[in-house]
Amino acid sequence: MKYVIVTPGRTVQYDIPIMKVQKYSLDDIFEKRLLMLIPFYIFSHEKGFPEYNSNEQKLAELKAEYQIILERLDELEQQGVIGAFDRRTIIELSSDVIKEIAQKYENVQKGVGDMMGGALIETEARKILNQGIDLAKKKTAIKLLKMGKLTIEEIAECSELSVTEVEQLAGFQTV
Repeated sequence: MKYVIVTPGRTVQYDIPIMKVQKYSLDDIFEKRLLMLIPFYIFSHEKGFPEYNSNEQKLAELKAEYQIILERLDELEQQGVIGAFDRRTIIELSSDVIKEIAQKYENVQKGVGDMMGGALIETEARKILNQGIDLAKKKTAIKLLKMGKLTIEEIAECSELSVTEVEQLAGFQTV
């Protein structure tokens, strides 16, 4: 694709590479490790939504395809290619895209959207991330406690933990 900028003094043209998700098969996406395309893979089925919505056999085929996606993501996680956070994020983004583009097709939305985990108030990916952040804060507080140069309040401020949490890490009992 060419992007052209016309200014009063001159015209500038840029070549922009375009990636069309619909041209990639599931095998292509996994083989080339284009996993960020998985949430948008549903677009390749969008024109078939009316049929999927009214035909249980076709919907079952679509669900089977998404079951394969889940299984392949699980395999990649078990092999250490991707982490739990990445796997869960791909699944949740896929669910969000499905819910958005399949709004008029209740059976598609429920069938495939529910399969992909649905949108959660606090997503599992965020839980995993927050657990890691919480652990890092505690490790920081423990290091500062061992150094013995700061007060409990200062350590709480530096580690972004509460005074109570730092006191518990220090072995203090609060009243």
